[in-house]
Amino acid sequence: MLLAVDVGNTNTVLGLFDGEDLVQSWRITTHARATGDEMALTYRGLLTNQPTVTGLALCSTVPSVLREMRPMIAESFADVPVVIVEPGTKTGVPVLTDNPKEVGADRIVNTLAAHQQYGGPCIVVDFGTSTNLDVVSAKGEFLGGALAPGIDISLEALAARAAQLRKVEVLKPRSPVGKNTVEALQSGAVYGFAGQVDGLVDRIIDEVGPVTAVVATGGLATVVIGESETITHHDPNLTLTGLRMVFERNTD
Repeated sequence: MLLAVDVGNTNTVLGLFDGEDLVQSWRITTHARATGDEMALTYRGLLTNQPTVTGLALCSTVPSVLREMRPMIAESFADVPVVIVEPGTKTGVPVLTDNPKEVGADRIVNTLAAHQQYGGPCIVVDFGTSTNLDVVSAKGEFLGGALAPGIDISLEALAARAAQLRKVEVLKPRSPVGKNTVEALQSGAVYGFAGQVDGLVDRIIDEVGPVTAVVATGGLATVVIGESETITHHDPNLTLTGLRMVFERNTD
């Protein structure tokens, strides 16, 4: 069984693969100051009563967590092959940006999975702490993209800076014209972020030409996909799938 681990700024997503089949997954909070011992206890708890892990694939956008995870993995998973996606790891994804080393490992992994499953050129929209739009060429190259503040942090910033506003549950309101503060905030979040994504996708297509797919992933994708006019696929496990593919490329 392969354990795939995607460490994001807000959440960490873990998945167990039996071959190509994702048989179990978990989403836990990422604690940037957690120690390796604390993470080891968490992982042991999640993996209790699960099949034996025979391989591990990891990507992280949080350097402090990755630093603590390295010795934890070396101790807790000492007998299994481990692949950490970082500069030098064989991914099969050419990164055509000014500074390839600054591109997040999750974006590279998403590029691989999207191209393998949906062809190219395509666009990946990852709704996480930030909203990432990644552009994949017909050859599977990472061409670059756009980064915007994520839904949650945008609403948190608004609530923190506006005395009479507060953070609300992000749901589709009765109407785009909110009749109260909660509905007005929900309208701005749901329709506003859908419009932001659609506008960026349209501009990217104007630049690169038609695409085979616009793939939404990330924990907050469900907030927007129903109102977006450009998203064609929802793949919540895209990053985990990409980690499985990278692991296979580096262990075959």
